[in-house]
Formats: sequence, structure tokens, C-alpha cells
Amino acid sequence: MTKEQLFALVGQELGISEWFVIDQKRIDNFADVTEDRQFIHVDPERAVAAGFGGTIAHGMLTLSLIVGFCQDFAPALEGSKMVINYGFDKVRFAAPVKANDRIRAVAKLADVRERAGQLLVKAKVTIEIEGETKPALVAEWLTLHMVA
Repeated sequence: MTKEQLFALVGQELGISEWFVIDQKRIDNFADVTEDRQFIHVDPERAVAAGFGGTIAHGMLTLSLIVGFCQDFAPALEGSKMVINYGFDKVRFAAPVKANDRIRAVAKLADVRERAGQLLVKAKVTIEIEGETKPALVAEWLTLHMVA
């Protein structure tokens, strides 16, 4: 896709990822990697007693999956040498993701800004939970495309 075609996509949906199961093993592995072993993530009995109905995924685990979810439908830009994760303008964790929930990403192109040899792309990404009306999270994700 050309950069002109990318600019024309502002305001439009970029894509929807496949559903993905967040199982307890993934939650436990994330807890180990990040040293965040709060009981709501790793102790099912205490998580039930706390009112969650079971363990829940770390918000940061859910957020970190955005890159993988969006790779399947992110537009390939002509002349792009690489794409760098530039960060987030806004992130809100709206609802917990319970162990064994299925989630997916829905992305909309919010903005594109041209800079010297770069395009700064902002996507509004919503992580949906199958069967729930409230999303797990909503984020404004920034990527920096290095172009010729």
C-alpha cells in the first residue's frame, strides 16, 4: 500500500483478529516473567473469594498481545524498512479477562502523521471478550514506520 492509500484509510477499520484463548498456563507464565504473582492471577480459590469467579489475566498481558493480534491485518506500506512499536497515547482496562476467555482485537486507523523519513501511525485497538458487551481494553497504539 502507498502512503497516500494509508492516509485515505484514516477513520476506517483495519481488521479483526482471530479469537484467542487466554489460558491459565499463559497467565502463570506471564506472572513468572513479570514477577507479578498477585493472587487474582495465580490463585483460583482466592480469586473466586475476591469476586472474580476465578483467576484473571494481567491487564499488561492483554495489552502485550496487541502486536501479535494486529500483525495479521496491519497494512504493508511500500518503502517501509521497519516498523517500531512507539508506545501508547491512552490505555484503559475496562473489564477483566478471565482464565479461558477468548479475546480478539478490533483495530481502526485513527491518525497518520508524516515526519522526516517516518510515518507515525495511531490505531485505536479494542480487545473484545467473546460473549461480553464491555471490552477488556481500549488503547491508542502508536507505531513508527521508517520509510525511504
